Amino acid sequence: MSPDLPDLTFTDDALSRYSRHILLPEIGALGQARLRESSVLVIGAGGLGSPVGLYLAAAGVGRIGIVDDDHVELSNLQRQILFETGDVGQGKADSAVLRLKALNPEIEIVPHPVRVTEENLPDLIGAYDLVCDGSDNFPTRYAVADCCWALGKTLVSGAVQRFDGTLSTFVPGRGRPCYRCLMPDAEQSEALSCGQAGIFGAVTGVIGSLMAIEALKELLSLGQGLSGRVLVWSALNASFRRFDLPPDPECACCGGER
Repeated sequence: MSPDLPDLTFTDDALSRYSRHILLPEIGALGQARLRESSVLVIGAGGLGSPVGLYLAAAGVGRIGIVDDDHVELSNLQRQILFETGDVGQGKADSAVLRLKALNPEIEIVPHPVRVTEENLPDLIGAYDLVCDGSDNFPTRYAVADCCWALGKTLVSGAVQRFDGTLSTFVPGRGRPCYRCLMPDAEQSEALSCGQAGIFGAVTGVIGSLMAIEALKELLSLGQGLSGRVLVWSALNASFRRFDLPPDPECACCGGER
């Protein structure tokens, strides 16, 4: 077998588990084997990280890291579907590992119960192929985005507030925009946290599921991704809008990839 091709050997259980993927000509056994050899780091095990983690685990991504230093609270359960009432008070990262391993014991789930900092991000992100960021504050988002860009890692970034959600993918290089091209200055944003503005719980399920789809597409080089585009969804209007995001030549991070 060519060293560039993954091992196409599957157990009977794996063939049954992933049969609906393998039936798709666009994925097949080769694509499923590539997912098995891929790794994704999920930043935040909250409303967005929950569906991201569940769908990536169900899809058979071989190694998934969960970064979250928080503990499960009763108010989380309205949208954070990784957890149950009995998990209240438990660490989110460790609880998420148990849930995801119960869903798919064939893959590796790695807990990272730490607070994200500029110091620990290079080691965290450097160990994975792709990053899904569902964090709920701008300092973390900027730190994650800047580190992904510096390390050449693809970033799938989702955000929600009230009844709306946004999604984009940032792929370093090739003249494509970075996260700071979209959000150049956090101080100019009036975004409030879920605890301040509220959140319609199922909105996180929609945006988190879309994040998982975009991550899987990137890992499989499948279809048209959201690099250079932003997807906006309004639950109240039942509407999707997609607009182009050009690189910003004055961007502090990528400089428009001059």
